Amino acid sequence: MGAPVNGPTNAQAATPTGAIRLVVLDMAGTTVADDGLVERAFGAAAERLGVTPGSPEHAAQLEYVRATMGESKISVFRHVFGDEERARRANAAFEEAYGELVAAGHCAPVPGAREAIERLRADGRTVALTTGFARTTQDAILAALGWDRGLVDLTLCPADAGGRGRPYPDMVLAALLRTKAADDVRGIAVAGDTSYDMLSGRRAGAGLVAGVLTGAHDEPALRAAGATHVLPSVVALPDAIARWERATAAVTGPMADVGVEDGWAAAATVTASAEGAGTPEARP
Repeated sequence: MGAPVNGPTNAQAATPTGAIRLVVLDMAGTTVADDGLVERAFGAAAERLGVTPGSPEHAAQLEYVRATMGESKISVFRHVFGDEERARRANAAFEEAYGELVAAGHCAPVPGAREAIERLRADGRTVALTTGFARTTQDAILAALGWDRGLVDLTLCPADAGGRGRPYPDMVLAALLRTKAADDVRGIAVAGDTSYDMLSGRRAGAGLVAGVLTGAHDEPALRAAGATHVLPSVVALPDAIARWERATAAVTGPMADVGVEDGWAAAATVTASAEGAGTPEARP
């Protein structure tokens, strides 16, 4: 099961139609600093399966891991190692190695992430944290950061959404179904640091899909995967959502009256003209 911490508040339930009511945030690289932990844990897993560090085979596998950051780790290992038995062995070794790194103190939030989450909730939004890790690793990260004591409304891993992680939309939609925070998928904002985060948000129909530059992928990759916004970090997300809501309301009126693509295009035009271009914060 997913791990709900708090249900929507009265303020969240009263959010006006057309607003962003549910915010679905990635963890590693978005709200949690990665600092190479995924690659280090993968190296340990690959070595356990007989892959020599520094070998051409290891280099090719590591390149695939980098390209698919954000995807469910068991899915990555199925591709890398070919058969289910080896993939499961690799996944178990990866989760064990990552857990050991977390336990050793190699886990920190992205600067300002906690405060950004607190502000999102203070603004009346429901917040869910999602990951491509297994539940045991996700829980270890949350406990290490002290985020397991009411910081967010819901935490989800791929197993909580039927087993499919990103780039499928399942975790985003599962967050909506479990929290009932919005009555329209366009009332969802998704934020992450990988192209797969962007794809999952777009496939779920989220109204705002924000890439952040604190993790795996750069702005061109995030844009190519469908980001409506690219931000320097999750710290900029509360203001980006507020600007998006104002721009959407100014141009389109109630969200129910327009198509998703029309709303994206209109709000992007207004936000850009109002704030100018040149920095990630100012580019919708």
